[in-house]
Amino acid sequence: MIDFVKDVRLWFAPSRLRDEGETPDYRFSLANERTFLAWIRTSLALVGGGFAVDQFLPDLRWGVRVGMALALLVVGAACALRAVNHWVRCERAMRRGEDLPLSRFPVLLSLGVGLVAVAMVVVVLLGWTTATRQ
Repeated sequence: MIDFVKDVRLWFAPSRLRDEGETPDYRFSLANERTFLAWIRTSLALVGGGFAVDQFLPDLRWGVRVGMALALLVVGAACALRAVNHWVRCERAMRRGEDLPLSRFPVLLSLGVGLVAVAMVVVVLLGWTTATRQ
């Protein structure tokens, strides 16, 4: 828990990372930054998908629509927070000469997106809408 609090402080004061270890090869720092940006792009896609489900699928039953939209929005928010936390942890590990941190987050993200995809398949196949079609 204490390490997490230290990591959160570094989110807002990344210059403090310079106090730890030695400056790594800039290529590695830039690769870490590109990975961060990839996570942010993923986060934006998930948030956009959640918004799209809520706004552009009005015929879905309210519970199905809101459930899927919230799932995508929550996973998108978690992805954004994870991006900055992972960036800090990797940057610190590189400066200290330690192994890069491992995380279960990719598995959780994959499961979350997979569950929403399965729910969408079920909705498409069963046609859970509120409107009556002729």
